[in-house]
Parts: sequence; structure tokens; C-alpha cells
Amino acid sequence: MKIGVVTFPGSLDDGDAARAARIAGADVVRLWHADPDLHGVDAVVLPGGFSYGDYLRCGAIARFAPVMETISAAARDGMPVLGICNGFQILCEAHLLPGALTRNQHLHFRNRDQWLRIENSDTAWTNHFNTGQEILVPVKNGEGCYVADQRTLDELEANGQIVARYIRGNPNGSTRDIAAIRNAAGNVLGIMPHPEHAVEALTGPSLDGLGFFSSVLKHLAGVGVPA
Repeated sequence: MKIGVVTFPGSLDDGDAARAARIAGADVVRLWHADPDLHGVDAVVLPGGFSYGDYLRCGAIARFAPVMETISAAARDGMPVLGICNGFQILCEAHLLPGALTRNQHLHFRNRDQWLRIENSDTAWTNHFNTGQEILVPVKNGEGCYVADQRTLDELEANGQIVARYIRGNPNGSTRDIAAIRNAAGNVLGIMPHPEHAVEALTGPSLDGLGFFSSVLKHLAGVGVPA
């Protein structure tokens, strides 16, 4: 199965995301921001970084990249899409996920290993985990504070769209400790911490991040498909 990893001008973690997908067992296809062709991939990862230098707002320009028009249409048709950090910001700007990511409340860039609790394992990207499972992955962001209006937050809670929360400390002031959310269908996931940096014992604080990539392979194989 093929996972596409997009490179935008300013992407920093596209290579890491590609490596994580390969370790999980996927064939990786590198996708270029200016090419609308997805080259037959089965799922897409939007990686972390500073797409287009974070001009205007984080992800605000990237959402208009030619590749995003195709990805948006494919996501609405059910293709699994994972947005990590800047990728999460792009998904919100593209209205594939609700809410927005804003400046960390303490106004500092935060870089540390962070504990998360999986709140929903019934998605294309989290079926490897158990609901309630605690995992350790790195976080590194300056604009990772998730915000949304009260009605949207209540809907996310009621519909099980909050996929992961920060525990043992909130690194950026994110509302309701939200670290990851999904769309209603469960195929689009945005996460602010970096699972792709927790896939090898040599470099990561754990191997917990690998579960996101193995999950989508299970999903594509017809195992663990969200309702």
C-alpha cells in the first residue's frame, strides 16, 4: 500500500514522516506541493514544518497549493489523511478539520517529550491503539494551541472527534487539552505532537508513534475500519 508524503516549501519533517511510513511497511511516494497528481497513493501525510514560511498564518498559503485541491477532494471521498503539526494547521485552514491552531499561550516555542492519552481508537489512524492508552511522543511547536468556539468543542466531544489529549501537562494551552482531532468520518486526523519522531529506539523517546502509521495500513487492508 502506498502512502504519499507531501513536501511544501518550508517542510521540515517530510523525510521523517516518509521514514516512519516505510518502517511501518508502506511504500512511500513523495508528493510535491505544485503537482496536483497523487500518483496512485492510498493515503496522504501532511508533515510538520513551516510551509511557505508561515506567512499570513500557519498553513494559510499551503491550503491553496495545487496538491491540496486534489487531497481535499480525495479526503472528502474517504482517503485517509494525516496532518502532523503544520499539517494539522493546513487541514484546519483547508476546512477539512474544524477550529484553528494559534500561538502558544505562554508565547514560547515548546520542545519536549509529551504524554498523550488516546481518546478514540476508532479512526483510520489510531486503530492500533486502545482507547485510554497513554503514549509518549515528542512535541515541538510555537503555534500549537488548539481553539474553537464552544459549540464546535461540544460537538467534537459529543461525536468522539477528540482523538488524543495532552496529559501530565499541557505544553501550549490547547483548549480542553486537545492534541489531536478527527473529522466526522474518521479518515482525516490532525495531531500537533510528532508521532514520526517516535518510531525508532535510537532516536525517539518510545516506539509509540509507529502505531499511527501501522493503523492506516490496517485500515487500508480492511481491518479496524472506523464505523
